Amino acid sequence: MNPTVTADNMNFIQRAFAEGGFVMYVIAVIAILALFVIVERMMKMKNLAVDKKEFTDQIFRMVVSGDLRQAISYCDARPAPLTNTVKAGLVQAMNKRPDEEVQVAMDAAVMREMPKVEGWVSFLAVFGNVAVLAGLLGTIIGMIGSFRAVAAADPATKALELSKGISHALNCTAFGLLVAIVSIVAYGLFQHRIQKTENEVVETSMSLLNLVVANREKIKD
Repeated sequence: MNPTVTADNMNFIQRAFAEGGFVMYVIAVIAILALFVIVERMMKMKNLAVDKKEFTDQIFRMVVSGDLRQAISYCDARPAPLTNTVKAGLVQAMNKRPDEEVQVAMDAAVMREMPKVEGWVSFLAVFGNVAVLAGLLGTIIGMIGSFRAVAAADPATKALELSKGISHALNCTAFGLLVAIVSIVAYGLFQHRIQKTENEVVETSMSLLNLVVANREKIKD
C-alpha cells in the first residue's frame, strides 16, 4: 500500500471531522454501534449454522429406525435453533405424547429459539434512520452557521465563510448517508438470513411430525 495514499486518506478523514463539527462524532458513535451489531451477528449466526440436509438425513434415519434417544443425543451435540426445535419434538414423541403435544412443543421451541438468531438486528434499521437524521441535523446546523457568518462578515470574507458552512453541511450529510447505507443493507441481509433460518426450522419440524406419526409403532422405549 502506498504510504502517501494512506496519509492522504487519513488527512481527508481528519479534515472531514474537523469541518463537520460535533454532529460528525455523533454519527461516528452510531457507526461504531452498527459495526458492533454487524460483527456480533455474523459471528453468532456462523456458530448457529447447521447443515440442514445432513442433519435431517441423520435425524430422519434414526426416527425411522425408532431410536429417538440417539436422535436426541445427536441434537444435543449440535446446539442450534434447528436442532433444539427438533429435540423438543423428539422428547415429546419418546414420552409417547399425542401428536398435538409434539407439535406444540416444537412451536414453543421455535418461539424460544428465533430471538437467539435475531439478536439486536432490528437496531440496525434504527441506526440507519438515526444516522440520516443526524446527518440532516448537521447539514442544517452547518447552513445556519454559514448564513450567520456571511451576514456578519465583511465582503472580502463572505465567500470563505459561506464555503466553510457548506463544507460542514456536506460532510455531515455524506457521513450520515454512508453509515445509513451500510446499516440498512446489513439489516436487509440479516433479515433474509433470519427468515431463511425460520423457514428451515418450521419446515423441518413439520416433516419430523409427519415422520413420527408414520413411525410411532417403531419407537423404542
